[in-house]
Amino acid sequence: MLVRTIDEINDTDADIKTPNWRSKRIVLAKEGVGFSVHETTLYAGTENEFWYANHYEAVFVVEGEGQIVDLATNEVHELKPGSLYLLNNHDKHRVLPRTDMRTVCVFNPPVTGREVHDENGVYPLVTEEA
Repeated sequence: MLVRTIDEINDTDADIKTPNWRSKRIVLAKEGVGFSVHETTLYAGTENEFWYANHYEAVFVVEGEGQIVDLATNEVHELKPGSLYLLNNHDKHRVLPRTDMRTVCVFNPPVTGREVHDENGVYPLVTEEA
């Protein structure tokens, strides 16, 4: 059994900070459970374009409000606490938070924590050594 708190993640190498967002990686590939879990806060007024070509991602909004744009269709969806979006087709998307938006994200395959978004917003597929 693994029990971990956000306080244990704060300001460690599993706490990734950028000008647009902060992601605390709670469960990573090294745990060997087939998914990773992150608490990510997207900052108000930012524009965040992502494309997880190698991962599926589910995002549950805990706090804050904004929009997500499906870049294939330009369809816009409102996001608020209790909203969930699933990128089940490796969807290119843009997230536009009106307020700071705190989310819980689940990735499959799991991320290792060493990934960095490339110029297209893609995480490369990085795996843990067996």
